[in-house]
Amino acid sequence: MTDIIPTPDLPHLPIEGDERHFPVRRIFCIGRNYADHAKEMGAAAEAIFFMKPADAVITSPRVPYPQGTSDLHHEVELVLALGDGGAIMGCAVGVDLTRRDLQAGMKAKGGPWEIGKSFENSAPVGLLRFGPVPERGKISLKVNGVRRQSGDLSDMILAPRRVLSELARYFTLKPGDLVFTGTPAGVGPLQRDDRVKAEISGLPPLEFTIT
Repeated sequence: MTDIIPTPDLPHLPIEGDERHFPVRRIFCIGRNYADHAKEMGAAAEAIFFMKPADAVITSPRVPYPQGTSDLHHEVELVLALGDGGAIMGCAVGVDLTRRDLQAGMKAKGGPWEIGKSFENSAPVGLLRFGPVPERGKISLKVNGVRRQSGDLSDMILAPRRVLSELARYFTLKPGDLVFTGTPAGVGPLQRDDRVKAEISGLPPLEFTIT
């Protein structure tokens, strides 16, 4: 069989201490998984799921400011990388970039969030580390050296394995899937030339500049 267009390339994540890379198939995300963040957004503390396309992943230290928005926000998150049978192979630090003005507009209409969440380069992800999933530990984000977000993984409403259990009720989880597990309070705006540093205890930090 011959394809009519070139086969699209999958994005890949670098792996700590390994020359191989992790190909990304799909990105699942969970919103409102920290009660303090749900409160600051004026929403119930009730975990909800949405998705981003694979090409939302970006590993470059320079992340372009997206088109169509004047209110880009940061959300630091623990990211799970899945292998055979939907088992967790490793974890990384990620940032869910959100066109907050567009998301708010769709919320007001009762519509889906894709225009605010599911755009190219909206999911910066750091170096993937194989090993056990951290259930507790500090999670934080700084912009230009100033701390914006700070919390603990133990504050999640649904812990990482519970997140996977809930997802598995609706989807067949497969190798190459990523799962963003939610963000603590303190989300806020980003401007061009802002320097972002996102950290989770025990994982390689994620650093990038908005261009």
